Amino acid sequence: MSRVHPRRTGGRRSLVAALLTLGLLPTALLLPSSPTTAAAGARPAVIGHRLVGKSVHGRKIVAWHLGEPGKKKVVLIAVMHGNEQAPRRILTNLLDGPPVHGVDLWVVPTYNPDGAARHTRKNAHGVDLNRNYPFKWRDLDGNYESGPRPSSEPETRAMMTFLAGVRPAYILSFHQPLHAVDITERPKFSKRVARALQLPMSRLTCGSTCHGTMTMWFNHRFKGFALTVEYAANPPRAKLRAAPDKILKLFGASRG
Repeated sequence: MSRVHPRRTGGRRSLVAALLTLGLLPTALLLPSSPTTAAAGARPAVIGHRLVGKSVHGRKIVAWHLGEPGKKKVVLIAVMHGNEQAPRRILTNLLDGPPVHGVDLWVVPTYNPDGAARHTRKNAHGVDLNRNYPFKWRDLDGNYESGPRPSSEPETRAMMTFLAGVRPAYILSFHQPLHAVDITERPKFSKRVARALQLPMSRLTCGSTCHGTMTMWFNHRFKGFALTVEYAANPPRAKLRAAPDKILKLFGASRG
C-alpha cells in the first residue's frame, strides 16, 4: 500500500482527505457539530454548524445543523453550480425559520462560493464540481470540465469528507434549470419527492457527460441515497417558499 503524505500546510484536513481517497477514513477523525449562539438569536432553528472546508479562493463552505440529533439524517445541498442559485432560498428559509423537529438535518446553502460570487457554473479553477468526484470520473472538457484528476478540487474533497462523517440516510442536491426530479434510481422515493415539490419526473442521465457526479459517488459508496432535484431556470418564488415544509414532511418532520 502506498503511503499517504499530506501537505504540511494542509494539516489535519489534508490528512482526512487523503485517507478518504484511499478508503481509510476513520469516523473518529471527523469533528462533531459546533454549537452556535445563532440558535438563541436570529436563527432559532440552528443548533450548530460545521466548516465543511474552503473554496479555491478561501471562501468558507458551511453546513448548518438543524433538527434533532439521533433522528434520521438528511443533507440538503444547493449552489453546487454558481449560476444555479434560486434553490438556495429553500435552505435559507429553513435556517431563518422556527425550530425543526423529527429529523437530524444538515443544510449547505452554498457549496460553490467562488462560482456563486462570479455567477458561473464552475469553481475558481474552471472545474465543474459535479464532474470531479472519483466514481466513474472521466476527462471532460468544455462546460463539464472535470478537472485534471478525480477529486482534484478542494470543494470536492471537503464535501467527500463531510458526507463520509455525517453518513446521511438521504441527500437532496438542488440544481437548475432542467425542471425535474431524477427517477433513475430508487424511483419510488424519487416520485414521492417529485409529487411533494410539484416537479416533473425524468431520467436525468445527462448523456455522455454523466461521469464523476456527487450523487453517483455517494450512492456507490454509502447505504444512503442521494437524489438530484432540478428546478426551472426561473422557479416561482411561491414554489420555493412552500418547499421547506414539504421537504420536511417527506421525512416525517415538521417545524414550529
